[in-house]
Amino acid sequence: MRILRPIEVLGTLLKWPIEELGRIILLLSSVIKELFTPPLNIKNTLKQMFEIGVSSLPVVVITAVFTGMVLALQSYTGFKRFGAETLVGSVVALSMTRELGPVLTGLIVAGKAGASMAAELGTMRVTEQIDALETLATNPVKYLIVPRFLSGITMLPSLSVIADIIGIAGGYFVSVYLLGASSAVYMKRTWNYLELEDIYNGLIKSCFFGGAIALISCYKGFYTSGGAEGVGKATTGAVVLSCMTILISDYFLSAWLFK
Repeated sequence: MRILRPIEVLGTLLKWPIEELGRIILLLSSVIKELFTPPLNIKNTLKQMFEIGVSSLPVVVITAVFTGMVLALQSYTGFKRFGAETLVGSVVALSMTRELGPVLTGLIVAGKAGASMAAELGTMRVTEQIDALETLATNPVKYLIVPRFLSGITMLPSLSVIADIIGIAGGYFVSVYLLGASSAVYMKRTWNYLELEDIYNGLIKSCFFGGAIALISCYKGFYTSGGAEGVGKATTGAVVLSCMTILISDYFLSAWLFK
């Protein structure tokens, strides 16, 4: 019937995202179950921590320092019109700890480590290595996904802390050494308005982002099909979906944490 046609089209459009969301939730439940079921593969977890954390550190540092520098430059230029140059330190510190540190770090890790995880697991799937693990009575979720998930939720906060420090230092350098602001005033304003709650809430965001990146990337790689072309699509989809998840969830997390 023609009257039911719009409902049919709507159902067709919603079918794929609902199925994807359901499979991701089922995978998350399996990961949480295996996470608390001993033994834990320490060696593989440490390897993934290196891949996610240490390997991403140079890019995170470069991004953070220039973000802090340009934030200080633009804030100083704008605040100078109102005679509020002394608040530049506060703006840089709050922006880095609350938003820019966790979000930019998450986007960088999604583009680097997330793509790597999806490509690696996707290649293992199309070459039937995951099937071989199952025939050897090895749980692929526990062996492949749990270490990556645990590494994501532990290394993202660590990288965010480094990004916060480097970003504030970059803002300090521009404000004090290039724009001639007072070093004492910059530091005083930073510590007067920056609270521990700002830092803690930023770290909570980072934990969520890290878990989301690892889960989505592993999901895309774990369920890859279609050979080499499928691996490429899975890698692209993992990065895009991870970045969208970070940006969308950032709003809801901010509304919840910073009331």
